[in-house]
Amino acid sequence: MISNCPHCQGALKFNPAQLAKIDQALKALKPGQRLPLKCPHCTKPMNLDAAGNAEGAPKTAPAAATPPKAAEPAAEVIKPPPPPNMDWLKSQKNEDMQFGDSARDVPMALVLHGDDDMRHLIKSSMEALGYQAASVNTPEEAIHETQAVGYACVIYHTGFEPGELKDSIFHNYMRKMPMLRRRYIFYILIGPQFISLYDIQALANSANLVVSEKDMKDFQPILHKAIPYYEQLFGPLLEELASFGKK
Repeated sequence: MISNCPHCQGALKFNPAQLAKIDQALKALKPGQRLPLKCPHCTKPMNLDAAGNAEGAPKTAPAAATPPKAAEPAAEVIKPPPPPNMDWLKSQKNEDMQFGDSARDVPMALVLHGDDDMRHLIKSSMEALGYQAASVNTPEEAIHETQAVGYACVIYHTGFEPGELKDSIFHNYMRKMPMLRRRYIFYILIGPQFISLYDIQALANSANLVVSEKDMKDFQPILHKAIPYYEQLFGPLLEELASFGKK
């Protein structure tokens, strides 16, 4: 279809109704006939052939095929760092695991686990590392304890409350605890969904350490590795805040 006047080169713009009418008229042309139109700009006549081209105008070239778009490169998949290698446990088991400074106040640990045997194992491990361990039976009691006592460590098993971890009363209490208090608590999560010492999981769950249930036999050496690292990392910050009278 013609798009410019062959005389004045003015652009020819037709609305859908006009195009339909012109197309119908072109199809009705007999061989050798032409459709007379006037240019709306210069008013000179334009005689269109059956293809919609005017005398003296360049033939309408077929639309160039749109080259296919190059396939977009696939989005790069960002992989999280791999879980830690636990081979170091073999060399740690015969070492002296106890640490702590008798010259300072004995740190307190709160154990929240519904199984008596596992609770005993956790408390024994904490006491071997210089902590004084206590336990309660309900999330409400646990919240009251952490409000009344300055616990340095809280160990929470994901089965301590029924339902999923995201719905836990106590876990959500820890997640929303003001940093003024939270930064002084080493929060440990234990559950079958965790990979021991996997910092990405700990961060995603607002904890300082995660431990898999299958590694509970090595709970004490895991603590021996994790807690000093935490103190080394955050100890200078806490000391600096204390020097300015802040917590």
